[in-house]
Amino acid sequence: MQKLQGIAVSPGVVIGEALVMDNEGFRIPRRFVARDAVESELERLDKAIAAAGEEISFNRDVVSRELGQKYGAIFEAHLQMLGDTQLRGELEEMIRQRHYAPEYAVSRTLRRYAQVFQKLESHYLAERANDIFDIEKRLLRSLLGRRREGLAQLTSPVLILAHNLTPSETANLDRKYVRGFVTEVGGLGSHTAIVAEALEIPAVVGTGPFLTDVSGGDVVIIDGDQGLVILHPDEETVARYRHEVEEHRTLAVQLEALRDLPAETADGVRVNLFGNIEFPYEVDHCAKRGADGIGLYRTEFLYLGAENEPDEEVHYQAYSRVIRTMGRRPVTIRTFDLGADKLSHMPSPEDERNPFLGLRSIRLALRNLPMFRTQLRAILRASVLGKAQVMFPLVSTILELRQAKMVLSDVMEDLDERGIRFDRDLPIGMMVEVPAAVMMIDHFVKEVDFLSIGTNDLIQYTLAVDRSNKDVVSLYNASDPAVLKLIATTIEAANKSGIPVNLCGQMSGNAVYTMFLLGLGLRQFSVTPSAIPEIKKVCRSVSIHECHGIAQRALSMENARDIKSYLKGELRKRVPELSP
Repeated sequence: MQKLQGIAVSPGVVIGEALVMDNEGFRIPRRFVARDAVESELERLDKAIAAAGEEISFNRDVVSRELGQKYGAIFEAHLQMLGDTQLRGELEEMIRQRHYAPEYAVSRTLRRYAQVFQKLESHYLAERANDIFDIEKRLLRSLLGRRREGLAQLTSPVLILAHNLTPSETANLDRKYVRGFVTEVGGLGSHTAIVAEALEIPAVVGTGPFLTDVSGGDVVIIDGDQGLVILHPDEETVARYRHEVEEHRTLAVQLEALRDLPAETADGVRVNLFGNIEFPYEVDHCAKRGADGIGLYRTEFLYLGAENEPDEEVHYQAYSRVIRTMGRRPVTIRTFDLGADKLSHMPSPEDERNPFLGLRSIRLALRNLPMFRTQLRAILRASVLGKAQVMFPLVSTILELRQAKMVLSDVMEDLDERGIRFDRDLPIGMMVEVPAAVMMIDHFVKEVDFLSIGTNDLIQYTLAVDRSNKDVVSLYNASDPAVLKLIATTIEAANKSGIPVNLCGQMSGNAVYTMFLLGLGLRQFSVTPSAIPEIKKVCRSVSIHECHGIAQRALSMENARDIKSYLKGELRKRVPELSP
């Protein structure tokens, strides 16, 4: 049994068979062959070995000629490994006796060989594992050929293990079969993590290298609550986690009873719980869990993975679906929060060394007015179908906000001239995601109808931590006192000005922070649909008076560790069933 500690990005526990993705993004299938197909499969294996041998020989000759025999010897060693009779015998035994397909036999056998080398104390010999992986890749490339399988051909439940998954790959996962995933890289608040939460599947990222230690079909446990991944679990561990899965189900049933009850504190203060969504179908999840509306409709996934820029009708259909479902409940649509590096239909920035500090979000929108205006037209057209709101992301200066509002006014005039209906009183809001916005919050509250605090980016920019960088992600901490004081300042300014303020980052859906935020005066939370029942449970279990005391105590502390420990303790006292 092997335990890996990663970063929990989507809660839940799941036990199942592994599906390993190679570094080129293709699955290594666990396939069996019929008895009468064994000879033809062995013939296919021999052809793959011969093809790989020719490829290696060619590389050996080229390298020897260009760089000398010393370097060509590297490939000579590969040829010797490939021609080893013991290896060929083991592969044949797996195909004949266990009826494994050649590709699965190759992957399983060579990975076992590689593990032996990796465990050796000699660094030189341990490095030979890379040679074995190279041979594995060559054989798989020949065996799979055009039959390489991506994630679209799944037919049974699996847990995906990969080096990385892009946001668009994650968005396209088939929830019918993909029960969870683990990646070697990644961090909190990344788009991949956000989509995993939207799909409501347990996910852990940033574990570091482990793919060589597991093969397709192996039993794996993903603990999305603790950020733990367990490879080859023993029976006792499997039994313990099965019990935990049942406890999760029992708690979910208990919380479901709160669906039609208001999120009202013990002393009668009403709290609004909104849903965060990525995709139109998620609005059904929000309605099912009794959401008071949509607090954040992220629109990025209309663009990600698309070969062409989505037109106005694509936008309109997505927004109208959500607005119609919500009826008179508010739907806050955020304009695209993307970097230029993420749009395939646009040229890549020439000098974008740090995309988080580059041309993205409202900056990108104001530089690409036709794209911006297309989205705004669709939002305005859909606004007459219900109660829509528009929100601008990553605003850092008053000038940016005023420019965005001016573009919106121009689009309104254009629609007016064409006789197209829209909500003339459409509420306009902004995301508070950078310290500069908080420093100028007294001015911003005079320019907008509402605020929404985006803690994912606010933490990142306040603490100077790239949340997707595994080397510094441990410094990304929602409990940091600097972050908490910025949140407190924003809530205080909004309440003083009489405009609504919402908090829509991942922190909002974490029950550990609910009492603290209530104590600061927050009355609107926007969370992933799955988190609504838990946050409602906390709200109905506490009074504003006690929450105010908790908030003041936490703000007086000087380090994140003490703050989080204190907040966990307070949650454990009042709502023990939700305690981490």
